[in-house]
Amino acid sequence: MKSKIANIAYFLPERVLTNENLNNEFPEWSAEKISEKTGIYERHIAENNICSSDLAFESCKKLFDDNLIEPNIIDFILLCTQSPDYFLPTTACLLQERLGIPKSAGALDFNLGCSGFIYGLGIAKGLIETSQAKNVLLITAETYSKFIHHKDKSVRTIFGDASASILISASETGNIGPFVYGTDGKGAKNLIVKTGGMRHKRTDESSLDFTDENGNTRNEDSLYMNGGDIFAFTLREIPPVVNKLYELSGLKEEDISLFIFHQANKFMLDAVRKKLKVPEEKFYICMEHFGNTVSATIPIALYNAINDKKITTGDKLMLVGFGVGYSWGGCIIEI
Repeated sequence: MKSKIANIAYFLPERVLTNENLNNEFPEWSAEKISEKTGIYERHIAENNICSSDLAFESCKKLFDDNLIEPNIIDFILLCTQSPDYFLPTTACLLQERLGIPKSAGALDFNLGCSGFIYGLGIAKGLIETSQAKNVLLITAETYSKFIHHKDKSVRTIFGDASASILISASETGNIGPFVYGTDGKGAKNLIVKTGGMRHKRTDESSLDFTDENGNTRNEDSLYMNGGDIFAFTLREIPPVVNKLYELSGLKEEDISLFIFHQANKFMLDAVRKKLKVPEEKFYICMEHFGNTVSATIPIALYNAINDKKITTGDKLMLVGFGVGYSWGGCIIEI
């Protein structure tokens, strides 16, 4: 038995943060400058009382309602998030009860960022193709905005909140894989929320604001991103992933109908595409109205590529995620 992506849905919080809104707060950054630099025009932000599980619930309900899926067919829930409702219990367990999924289903959270969707696909494939499950509900849900200092324009311009839900099912004809994974923990410090876990607890001192050399204000409790090092990491590590996928799959660039990479920002994606020599028309970018939604970017882009008729049945796609960790992964799927 093989596995396939059967259905996709996503959900965005109602509140929208536009480039014009940001320009009002940071007059030195025009709306045009932000859009030119990032490729993003607006992003959706969860309200203070909305958690990742709330976004996940809504994307799952949309998946079920739009595709006439009954919750009782789900055998396993996989939730990728770095902003869980609680340290414990597992947020996937909360969703099982809230969605009415049978108590016989397995459920777990896994903590990954921008590579999370690829890892989730790999786990789902393993569960299905070893006969542990027939239908896996893979959810990516993130509220990075809750980590972001409101005066740190370097990350406020980039990140948005969202959830995507994907049904992965057993199939005679489905084809997910091969996969390539990679990890380099030396880069952990370059994209990090330093406090809040067990290593560094939040204190009065950690909440004190400071301004860095680029004029961005934050504190130790908020998200820090070293954009230059993240950019260098991406250009260094992602081309070998693509080449390895060609090797494992026996495919060439001309055999791939569409390349869908983690939607980090347009500047970074353009640089990666040019280094890989992938034609612009085969390299899908879909972030203008969402921003960087971390683990949800690839499934959101995949949904829109299908909806925009950029791909059809039988097409082979290359999906690649990369970022916080450092962690990266790629795979080939057939629609």
